[in-house]
Amino acid sequence: MKYPLYLYSLCLGLSLTSCGDNHQHQALGTLERDRIVLKATAAEIITAEPIREGTFVKKGDLLVQLDDTQERVFVKKAEADLASAKANQAKMRNGARTEDIAAARAQLDRADSQLLQAEATFKRVNTLAQQKLVGQADLDNARTVRDSAQADVRQVKQNLLLLTNGTRIEDLQQADAQVAEAEAALSLEQYKLNQLSVVATRDAFLDRLPKYVGERTTLADPLVILLAGSAPYARVYILEPERAKLHIGQTLNIHVDGYKNPFMGKLRWVSQDPAFTPYYGLNSRDRALLMYLAEIDLPESAKEVPSNLPVQVDLPTDNQSDAK
Repeated sequence: MKYPLYLYSLCLGLSLTSCGDNHQHQALGTLERDRIVLKATAAEIITAEPIREGTFVKKGDLLVQLDDTQERVFVKKAEADLASAKANQAKMRNGARTEDIAAARAQLDRADSQLLQAEATFKRVNTLAQQKLVGQADLDNARTVRDSAQADVRQVKQNLLLLTNGTRIEDLQQADAQVAEAEAALSLEQYKLNQLSVVATRDAFLDRLPKYVGERTTLADPLVILLAGSAPYARVYILEPERAKLHIGQTLNIHVDGYKNPFMGKLRWVSQDPAFTPYYGLNSRDRALLMYLAEIDLPESAKEVPSNLPVQVDLPTDNQSDAK
């Protein structure tokens, strides 16, 4: 059964105030490390867990590998899309080749020749039609051929202009946007691929690997539990009368159960709020039972000390505080 924090703090305060003057200058608590949980970013099968639980790992060490076969295919497709977009961009920027322009000019020459022939034929047929030597159908057919030849000339001229005038600025901008879009898509797929390799995000102890090799994960499944920091820190409760004697960075003796010599730690944080009833609602006797949560860093020499061990921290006496 879990008790509310204020009841725990009240009991701790009562036990300290009833154990004599020496215990009034001690804070009790446990050793802790920050708990970091790394979760699955995709539903894939676990293919490797190269480091055993209980090992101290460095930032960037591979802890769990998920199957990345499918994602590697997506990365290759995104790379191909980017190559295609860049090729189109280069084509737009470089404009038409001299060979294409020469071919367009030759098409224009041929269209002009066909137009001259069609116009000459139309004139002869028109003359014959006026002399009643040919029918109206022959005249209409000659006119259609001439008009078609004129349209072909106009079309070939427009094609030649497209090649010689260069690419429109709007087309260039569209090509640039397609390249940027392809680059973003590739970056996203590469990021997803990297996320399938679960690595340590900081130096820490590898506490647990909840899943086994061969299991299929679901999205957001916990894959790795790390206890961060090479050395633990002491999380203790400080009585209200002792709070004013402490300041951040202060050096304190930390006694750990099972270790003969104390460790020298530095106070890194003290809560600004007490653990239960506000001080302005209490009398002077009750205020002495207020508890303030504090955290004290242990030195690097304590990196092998396990977490969750009970600790006692020596607090400065009135004489020590006055001397300071």
